[in-house]
Amino acid sequence: MSDVEDRLLYQDEQLKITVRAALEAPAVTLIGEIDATNSPALASALVRCREREGEGDYIVVDTGRLTFIDLSGLRVLVMPTLPPAQRWIRLHNVTPYQRRLLRMMGWYAEARTHGLPR
Repeated sequence: MSDVEDRLLYQDEQLKITVRAALEAPAVTLIGEIDATNSPALASALVRCREREGEGDYIVVDTGRLTFIDLSGLRVLVMPTLPPAQRWIRLHNVTPYQRRLLRMMGWYAEARTHGLPR
């Protein structure tokens, strides 16, 4: 059994956000659905996580267990308004659906990924 446990950052009826300390960067897992009703809470949770856990330059966000994400959620994760050097979220486990949305928005090249080919 591992000594490392997931810590709950946020939960509502649609979305659960957990974090696990990792050697390279904090690892955040998103489970459920992200839309306009909870994307501000997602943004706040990620900022708090970075402030509390983040000793490095970025945090890793696993999106593989999301069943839905809309444009407001993608904006939070991709940070398209920031210059690339200032983006501190790295996406992991991006699903084909999520990749398709990112490409449709022209953000796929802008999305910083962790362990994924471009």
